Amino acid sequence: MAGRTAASGADPASDGHDLRHHGDADTGDGLIDFAVNVVGDGPPPWLRERLVTALDGLGRYPQAAHDRRAREVAAARHRRRPEEVLPLAGSAEGFALLPALRPELAAVVHPGFTEPEAALRDAGIPVERVLTDPDDGHALDPRAVPDQADLVVVGNPTNPTGVLHPAADLRALARPGRVLLVDEAFADAVPGEPESLAADDAVPGLLVFRSLTKTWALAGLRAGYAIGDPALLARLAAPRPPWPVSSLALEAIIACCEPDALSAADQRARELAAHRVAQATALSAIEGVAVQPGLAPYLLLHLPDGTGHDVRRLLREHGIAVRRGDTFPGLGPDHVRVAVRPPETAYRLVEALDEALRTLAVTV
Repeated sequence: MAGRTAASGADPASDGHDLRHHGDADTGDGLIDFAVNVVGDGPPPWLRERLVTALDGLGRYPQAAHDRRAREVAAARHRRRPEEVLPLAGSAEGFALLPALRPELAAVVHPGFTEPEAALRDAGIPVERVLTDPDDGHALDPRAVPDQADLVVVGNPTNPTGVLHPAADLRALARPGRVLLVDEAFADAVPGEPESLAADDAVPGLLVFRSLTKTWALAGLRAGYAIGDPALLARLAAPRPPWPVSSLALEAIIACCEPDALSAADQRARELAAHRVAQATALSAIEGVAVQPGLAPYLLLHLPDGTGHDVRRLLREHGIAVRRGDTFPGLGPDHVRVAVRPPETAYRLVEALDEALRTLAVTV
C-alpha cells in the first residue's frame, strides 16, 4: 500500500506531533548544525553586496516598481508571466495565507513540512493526513488523496524524506475545483530541477511555492514567491497588509533569479548531490542505521529501536545538533533528519553517531 489517510485532532500537538517544531529549535551555540537545511552561514559575497547596496533604499516604503521587477525576473526564470508570480516574505507567509483560500477539506501529504497543516488547523479548516508508506520508499500515491479534498499540499522534494516525486504523479492530483499546492522549497537543490512544476501553466488550480532561504542562506531575510494563476494568487493575497515583502527581500528575489545566480545555484546543487551520496554511504555503513534514499540536501535516518532520544543527547554532548523526527506525522522517536554537509564536516557526524550507538549497545 503506497499511501493511507489519517484524521487527527484539532490541536496541532494533541497527537504527539508538534507541528510548530522546526530544526532551529534543535540547534544551539557551539554545536555543529545538522538540524537546519540552510547551505552556509550567510549569503555569498556577491549577494551580500547586492543587499548592502539596497540598504540605501530603506528610507522609502517598498516600491511598486521594485515589486514589479521581482515578479518579472522570477517569471522569466520559470517561463511564466509576471502576473503569475507573487513575492512572499518566505514560503512560511504563503502557508499562513492558505486559509484565505477557504478550503472545505485540506489533504496534506506526510511525512512532510508541518507548517501548512498547522496554519490550516489554527484557522479551523478540516485536515486529512495522507501518510506515505516507508515500505514503498515514501512514494506518492495519488489514489490515496481523498476525492473530496479541495486543497492538497505536498512537498517536492518532500521534507524530511527527501523523496522527489515524479511530476506526472503530482499532475494526477489536479482537478477542477481543487487547489494543488506543491512546496518546492528545496527544488533548486536538485540539479536541473527535473520534476519541478513551476513552469507548468496547464495544471488546473496549481500553486507552487519557492524559497530562497536554503541555497542562498537567507533564512533571516524571509524571501520567496508563489507561482500560479493570477486569480488564485489574488485569493491567496487577499488578507495581506500593505507592503508585506521588504525591499531587501524583493532585491534578493531579483538577484537570485538572474541567469548568473541560477548557474551558480545549479553548481551548488551538483556539489550537494556529491556530498549527499558520500554522506549517505558513510552513514549507511554504521550498524543499525537505515538511510532513506532521497535527492534533497538532507537525509532521513532510522536509528535502532528505542535509541533516538539517547542518540540525540549523546550527539549534543559531542557538539552535534540533528533534527528530531518525531514531530513529523508518520515518523517516530527513532527518526532523525540530518543536513548534507561537506565531507570534512559530515565525518564528524558519522564518527559521533557510530560512537553513540556503540556506547548505547554496551550499556543495554
